[in-house]
Amino acid sequence: MGEFARARDNMVLSQLRPGGVRDERVVSAMSAVPREAFVSEGQRPIAYIDADLSVGGGRYLMEPLIFAHLLSAAKIDRHDIVLDVGCGTGYSTAVLARLADTVVALESSDELTQRADKTLDDLGVDNAVVVCRPLKQGYSQQGPYNVIVIEGTVPSVPDELVDQLDEGGRLVAVIGSLGIGRCTLIERIEGLVSSRTVMDAAVPELSEFSSKTGFIF
Repeated sequence: MGEFARARDNMVLSQLRPGGVRDERVVSAMSAVPREAFVSEGQRPIAYIDADLSVGGGRYLMEPLIFAHLLSAAKIDRHDIVLDVGCGTGYSTAVLARLADTVVALESSDELTQRADKTLDDLGVDNAVVVCRPLKQGYSQQGPYNVIVIEGTVPSVPDELVDQLDEGGRLVAVIGSLGIGRCTLIERIEGLVSSRTVMDAAVPELSEFSSKTGFIF
């Protein structure tokens, strides 16, 4: 077993399992995706640490445990279409691609979009596409979505994103500010939108969501 394969096993055994992650599909997906491929060469030795990892441009690979709990809360089905908001270098997209039918990855940085697209292509991820446009607008052209995942803390969820949820759709995000947040599940059921807190969490903010207009729970 190679160094990084051992690191993935350790991530599961020392972070995900003790942290209460019970969704076996999420665990399996995170065990299979080479997190080290989505960071710089110098960061590869620490790719699996239990912390948020900066990949530049204000983007981070979310702490594995928080990311796993968000995906578990979304209850992603293999037939789902997912919108991944703020995909950074594409790690989250690669994990989601193992859980869903199709993933639309959204990134506002040209450089990160190109980097994510190349890495996903190199890994043979063929059920995901990376789109470059403002994050808060979502990508209604491919909606509505069964699941929307926001890759960072936001003060609120813009109406424009919630409106792109299909009936029965789920949106997961960390909502908060100043380093304090809550993993939140937002659902559209029979046309009504509701939310509940999954757990407390602190992950880096997505600065493009600084305007506090939208659903605040």
